[in-house]
Amino acid sequence: MRRGEIWWAKLPEPAGKRPVLLLSRNEAYAVRNSVTAAEVTSRIRGIPVEVQLGLADGMPKECVVNLDTIITITKSLIETRITALDNEKMKEVEKAIKFALAIT
Repeated sequence: MRRGEIWWAKLPEPAGKRPVLLLSRNEAYAVRNSVTAAEVTSRIRGIPVEVQLGLADGMPKECVVNLDTIITITKSLIETRITALDNEKMKEVEKAIKFALAIT
């Protein structure tokens, strides 16, 4: 597991099984039981907290990472790796996090 990877995760209801983008610093995965992630959804609203993803990013269909839904989950809920985002896409993620948390 590494920051910037998207994995299938079994989240508590009502979310259920869905992709999540891993956001924790890389060093955390070796020592922590819980990690920070953001939910990926096919509900695209075109708002500043969303980062669009698609086939070019390794996703099976058009979707977004929603940075308003940053969560902490146990690593045991994380199942199968889907893809990893490139540096440019992660810069978009960081910009959306700053917007979501009103960090200037």
